[in-house]
Amino acid sequence: MTSQPSETSAAPGTPSGAPSGTAYWESVSRALPETIEGARESIAQAADLMAAALRDKGVIQVFGTGHSQALAMEVAGRAGGLVPTNQLSLRDRVLFGGEDPDDALDPFAERDPAVAAKVLALAEIRDADIFVIASQSGGNGAIVEMARLVRERGHKIIAVTSVTHSSQITARHPSGKRLFELADVVLDNGAPFGDCVLQLPDGTGVCALSTITGALLLQMTLAETVARLLAAAVTPPLYQSANVPGSDERNARLEAEYAGRIRRTA
Repeated sequence: MTSQPSETSAAPGTPSGAPSGTAYWESVSRALPETIEGARESIAQAADLMAAALRDKGVIQVFGTGHSQALAMEVAGRAGGLVPTNQLSLRDRVLFGGEDPDDALDPFAERDPAVAAKVLALAEIRDADIFVIASQSGGNGAIVEMARLVRERGHKIIAVTSVTHSSQITARHPSGKRLFELADVVLDNGAPFGDCVLQLPDGTGVCALSTITGALLLQMTLAETVARLLAAAVTPPLYQSANVPGSDERNARLEAEYAGRIRRTA
């Protein structure tokens, strides 16, 4: 089921129809169990793909644009997460490709299919690698083109997206395809069209859902992936928080096994 925007209830002393933290929490509380229940099979399938890739010494390549970069950061390079992960970003064109820094500030770059090939060309991609691509709408040109390119190369794709939102748009890609149509597994974040779950009297939406549900789906997939590695007698290559004594040395040893394939940027 997909969460629907809720009418707001006014907190004491606020104008009628104003949003409240309680109303948002109630919306999230309803959405989480519905989203997870609908995604259980997909989570298991995604974990199967990730575990298989990791057993073959593959790297989990993660791509998101706009606010979906937060979900890429949820997967790549964080405490308690997998070491063989790499975040692909539109800013890679500047950081690693020598393009004009102003290119990284272009708010419409995510709509351009051509930038996907540039980003992909700057990373060391191997056959065993798997891709996680995150996008609420699933229709921007760079997102769809990235999925198309890696699918063409034979890589498996796990999409984190809103099927409800995607189903109501025309993709900004010449193929007309949307992310969920190109993925091997779809983790549906359950967010409504426009992402916001609270509705103001004038029709404006406020308070997005996709980051919360998307992060939960990815962390559940991580847990299932680690379980599969343990069942196969494979020690999961996991990061320890950089704020724990001795973690820098431990993490560096694990990262050395994937030298040149994973990048960590601030």
